[in-house]
Amino acid sequence: MGRPLQPLLPKEKRFLEEGRYGDNVIIASVDTILNWARLSSIWPMTFGLACCAIEMMAVGASKYDLDRFGAGVFRPSPRQTDLMIVAGTVTIKMAERVKRLYEQMPEPKYVMSMGSCATCGGPYWKHGYHVLKGVDQIVPVDIYVPGCPPRPEALIDGLLKLQEKIRRESLLRRKFEEKVA
Repeated sequence: MGRPLQPLLPKEKRFLEEGRYGDNVIIASVDTILNWARLSSIWPMTFGLACCAIEMMAVGASKYDLDRFGAGVFRPSPRQTDLMIVAGTVTIKMAERVKRLYEQMPEPKYVMSMGSCATCGGPYWKHGYHVLKGVDQIVPVDIYVPGCPPRPEALIDGLLKLQEKIRRESLLRRKFEEKVA
């Protein structure tokens, strides 16, 4: 058997409660470290359907600088992304392609519905039979960004809300529960 553990000194207890010990050691769970890495490197898909896409492009420009939040690398392929920002009107004809792109994304994957058209069909759904009444009918949506078109600040706020959602997730617990079930 091993040696009996020595009682902790008050300074050591304080460091353990704060989550750090000494100057060079940080104590954290694996989930916390994985979530920090994932929320600091979100790669959105380049996917704009209408006028909201112009606002999405503005967020990637130097004035708003999405790189500050770790999401400045817009990728052209769904196999390299973990965030789909549906920006604009989704027609029924386009819905099948949106679903196919979503299915090609690796896990974990997130969807942000940007603007009134992507969220509920916008001004077109009442008089047009060709507009989908919200992208949540074909893919699960994590974050809704309101507006027509939403300002770039609203998209950044949606990204920050997504980062908070990622921070609260437990990836290892979910994987363990999938194997047990």
